[in-house]
Amino acid sequence: MAINNKEVTTTEEQAKVRQKTRQILKRFGRKQGNLVPILQKVQGKLGYLPREAMLEIAKFLSIPGIDVYSVITFYNQFRLNPPGKHSIRVCLGTACHMKGGYITLDAWKRRLGIDRGETTPDREFDLDSVACVGCCVMAPVTVVDAKPQGKVEPTKVDGLLLAFEIEREKKS
Repeated sequence: MAINNKEVTTTEEQAKVRQKTRQILKRFGRKQGNLVPILQKVQGKLGYLPREAMLEIAKFLSIPGIDVYSVITFYNQFRLNPPGKHSIRVCLGTACHMKGGYITLDAWKRRLGIDRGETTPDREFDLDSVACVGCCVMAPVTVVDAKPQGKVEPTKVDGLLLAFEIEREKKS
């Protein structure tokens, strides 16, 4: 199973991931039907599902690693990358789509230098899209750290990032 996961690199980090995964696995039976609940628990503990965790789970359930990976990539609740300190979710529901949601998403991608489902190298931000956040009157909407931001066009993306920069400087 070849997974390009750059986040867990050292042998020590890999060992910690395997150990935490094994602790979670102790609570489950070895039935293949436990795969999704196991993945949910492991992601809850680690924040995402690194390669080492996937391999431990596959071994525990006596299934091929590709089967674990297939389930992870099928369901959008699972992450292959560690979450960022700040979560950016761009709404692509009907209203947001019609009002430029994809343009907003492209602006976030350019400004952060990452694609959907990725995390910035400094782990400051992660970026993803959602189907609808129920704030259609404010379209296009971006949810920043669980707070909906309305009418987010490319210039507002710059303003939101500037606010993070200013906040970071205050803390320094």
